[in-house]
Amino acid sequence: MAIRALATLLRGAPPSCGTVRLVGIDGHAGSGKSTFTGKLAVALGGAPVLHLDDVASHEELFDWEGRLLSEVVEPLGRGATARYAPYDWRARRFGSARELPPAPVILVEGVGAGRRALRRHLAHLLWMDLPREEAWGRGRSRDGEEQREFWSRWVEAERRHFAEDPSRPFADLLVRQLPKGYEVLGGPAGAVGPDQIVTHRDGSSALC
Repeated sequence: MAIRALATLLRGAPPSCGTVRLVGIDGHAGSGKSTFTGKLAVALGGAPVLHLDDVASHEELFDWEGRLLSEVVEPLGRGATARYAPYDWRARRFGSARELPPAPVILVEGVGAGRRALRRHLAHLLWMDLPREEAWGRGRSRDGEEQREFWSRWVEAERRHFAEDPSRPFADLLVRQLPKGYEVLGGPAGAVGPDQIVTHRDGSSALC
């Protein structure tokens, strides 16, 4: 129920990129962004999701903003279909082009979704509110020993990124995972007001 209430809130936002409401879901690696985004996309009636893992690469863990703006944001802003080539992390190369047509809401999910260059194009910014060490621990457990070397490099890169270009202070909403469901609270940016709270526990909710 709360996910549906959040979906209603996002649909009601003014368009932020042409006719599209771009919604960023940011947070530390391993914080549960992909799972939450999938649930939110369903509540939005199958909203398209742009995973930033498809935009980043081994060589450009965070230096991808130019491609994102030129290949995705600019076309959507003028009402055109965006086209980008998703990165294959195993083959270490970009694949065939994928189309992303304009939609009422498009979710942009991944570390750096709330970065400075993208924020002005977002209708809302959500932050998965899990401490970085806990999130990184979850991510390492998920990916296993074979990704140990990559995680060592990633952690340092993520530290540098958020030190130079933090997202959480600009989040409109904070998303916290509960034992069952999620709690969604007004964020530091306060775009929806400090007293607005969306909670999700066992299918119950409140928007107040």
